[in-house]
This record gives sequence, C-alpha cells and structure tokens, in this order.
Amino acid sequence: MLSYSDSYSLIERNIAQLSVNSRPVELYEPIQYILSLGGKRIRPCLALMAHNLFSEQISDAINPALGLEVFHNFTLLHDDIMDNASKRRNHDTVHVKWNENIAILSGDAMMILAYQLISKTQDNLLPRILSLFNKTALEVCEGQQFDMNFEKQNTVTVKEYLNMIRLKTAVLIASSLAIGTITGKAKKDAIEKMYLFGLNIGIGFQLQDDYLDVYAQPEKFGKNIGSDILSNKKTYLLINALSSRNSKLVKELKQWMDIKNSDPDAKIKGVKTIYDQLKIGEITENTVKKYFDKGLKYFQQVDIPETRKENLRSFVNKMIIRDY
Repeated sequence: MLSYSDSYSLIERNIAQLSVNSRPVELYEPIQYILSLGGKRIRPCLALMAHNLFSEQISDAINPALGLEVFHNFTLLHDDIMDNASKRRNHDTVHVKWNENIAILSGDAMMILAYQLISKTQDNLLPRILSLFNKTALEVCEGQQFDMNFEKQNTVTVKEYLNMIRLKTAVLIASSLAIGTITGKAKKDAIEKMYLFGLNIGIGFQLQDDYLDVYAQPEKFGKNIGSDILSNKKTYLLINALSSRNSKLVKELKQWMDIKNSDPDAKIKGVKTIYDQLKIGEITENTVKKYFDKGLKYFQQVDIPETRKENLRSFVNKMIIRDY
C-alpha cells in the first residue's frame, strides 16, 4: 500500500515531467514556476492513496491527481492577486515576479491544463469524475467570494464561516479522496463515504490553521505567528470571541481591532490574552477534534480490510496532531 511518502515522490516526479508548452514564455514560465515551489501535495497524495485502497494500478490515478494539484495551485495564484500577497512558500508570488495580467492569464491556462489532466482517465469513469470536479471547482470559487465578502461585513456568524471554509478548502480535499476512489473503481457507497471523510477532515484542517496562526510554535510554523490578528481576519477564533457574552472583553477586543498602526507585538499579545481569557483556543481545539473524529468515523465505515487503511489513516492522524 502507498504511504504518503510514496505518493509524494510519485507526484513530484510526475510534476517534474509534466509537459507544459514553452511559448509564449510569459504564459508558461509562471506555471512551471509555481508548480516548482513544492508544498505538501496533500490533495494529489490523498487521491493516490484513496485509489490504492481499491486498486493496485496506480498509473490509472496519476493524471487526475496531477490535475487536482494543478487546479489547487491555480487557485493559489489567483488568491495571491486578490490578497495582494507578496510571498508564496517563501518565494515571490507570480504577480510580483511578473505582473498581474500575466498572473491572471497563466492562472487561466492552469485551469485548462487541470481539465486536460483530469480528463485523461478511463472513458467509463470520466462523466462521474468531471461532474464532481465541475461541482467542486465552482464551490471553491463560491468559497473565495464569501471569504472576500466577510472582509466588508461587520458581523460573520460561526455557521457562515464554517460554510465558507467548507467551500473554499474542504470540498477540494473531499473531491480528491472521492476522485481517487472513483479511479479505483469502488462502489457508490465507498465513494460517498470517502467524500464525507474528506469534507470533515478538510474543515478540521482549516480550523486548525486558524488555531496555529495564534498558538503554534514560530520555529515549527514556518511563518510569523499572529498574521490573522494583525489583519483583523475573521477566523473561527475571532468570530467566537466577538460573539462572547463577556461584553467587557468584547469591547476590549474591538478596541484592538480599531487601533491603526498599533505595535504588532502588542496587538498580538493583547488579542491573544483576550482569547485565553475566553478559552477560545480550547473551544477551537474541541471543534477541530469534532470534525476530525467525524471524518474518521466515515472512513471507518468504508468496507475494505482495516489493514489496507493503515497508511491513509496514519497520514490523517499526522494532519490532526501537526503543530506547523
């Protein structure tokens, strides 16, 4: 059975061999650039590992898995433009290294390339895979728009936030597992269970990101702690804190949010202190655990020998306990 390490090596090797046109240079170089920046390759690895639960013919899943990774990186390329981000994986973002127009067009080309790769599968499986991918791609766009809307909204509810991260993050993880299960020629019930498995761990994974931005160890997290606090980003932690019945602490939190050009370290410390008093970290950890547990219950219901599940379960458990 494929481990995450095995799957990662397969994906890296195939990305390096991916045939991308060379001209015009301005269109294709940014694609090669962003794909070369690495990353955890979580989505394509999940697709390969899910496929391997049901089939030993790994080659049948390679192209759809690559398509999922190209699509994910396309979303990152366009997200960076919308967020005006200057760095991606410690390198200049595409719109900084080139310009916004090139970044937009290269992203468009990546979307088409993703479809080309995903379509390279067995004819009898293609309608189901494309139907799921089309649904997922549209949902990711919906999630991104909701996320941008939240920047202008004074109030965002926990329910609204959970729906946004379901769309923006979780559905692609869910679809990666489901598409791998489809290429493995599993039965409908298994495909549905694997999708729900992925949907719940995807929500848990994003909530964990929110938590780690405040509570991770900086040397392991790989980036500065508290960036969400400094930008007043509406995360699960902030939304829960603002909805607290402790009016004194809520008022103090809003004051920190309203201060312009405050000392960054002071603001992070001040907001984190309020979170600690409201037990926001504990609330978030419990919610993360709830979604991971729910996802693993769906995985438990997939009707295959438990020994075949060990590698995928081990990888998900590492996602659960990560501190980076």
